[in-house]
Amino acid sequence: MPLKSHWWWDHTTKDFTDMDMSEFVAILPVAAVEQHGPHLPVRVDSAINAGIISRAVEIMPDDMKVLVLPMQAVGKSVEHLEYPGTLTLSYETLARLWFEIGESVARAGCRKIIFANSHGGQPQVMEIVCRELRIKCGMFAVSSWVSAGASQADLYSEHELKHGIHGGESETSTMLHLHPDLVDMQYAEDFQPMSVEMERGNQVLTAEGRIGFGWQTQDLHPSGACGNAAAADAERGRIHVERSAQSLVALAEEVLAFPMERLTQKTMFKD
Repeated sequence: MPLKSHWWWDHTTKDFTDMDMSEFVAILPVAAVEQHGPHLPVRVDSAINAGIISRAVEIMPDDMKVLVLPMQAVGKSVEHLEYPGTLTLSYETLARLWFEIGESVARAGCRKIIFANSHGGQPQVMEIVCRELRIKCGMFAVSSWVSAGASQADLYSEHELKHGIHGGESETSTMLHLHPDLVDMQYAEDFQPMSVEMERGNQVLTAEGRIGFGWQTQDLHPSGACGNAAAADAERGRIHVERSAQSLVALAEEVLAFPMERLTQKTMFKD
């Protein structure tokens, strides 16, 4: 039977009572409001998240038992504190907020949730909250990028994907597709971050990846951006949004199919 809507807040309390929520997956979009250099609005992470989520809902089967929760737009953006316009929550506040939303989802009878993130400064918080929801609420809580693993390898160079981590070619391209009116390309440059120099000079130490350090954005580039924003174009942004939406729907299908009996309190030492 087709759902009235894939948006959580479109349903009534009677709807939630009548639906078997144990058969549903909730998606919680989590994002950020933070500086993205001189050419992009502070809305970038939230705008990209909303664009991918909206497209995913458009292509989702009408009877797919997925409900999208209201986006949590403000995240943990302490690495951007030196740049006006950035909004941030502390780790403690953000983790509590996300956990209590998950707890509310569980109280409605839904035990599966996907955190769909679009900000690089908070995956660790997301993973901790997912583990807490498993322990305290018995939930199958999945941490994912909103792009859900969609590849960009054929869209951008390996160099750009490694170093263009903030306001670079990819994010600027996606914003040119979603919100061209909010992009000021006269200020878009090839913002080469300190990580490029580190890669040339070091064998082990890097800014990001398996080995990294606790940087502030101005440590990487004074503009607040990293990557070749000047090379961006809307078509590659469109492709990225489409691939990401398809991948997110595929992820939701696999979470729906995951057998909850695989989650257990039993060990080899106790029943």
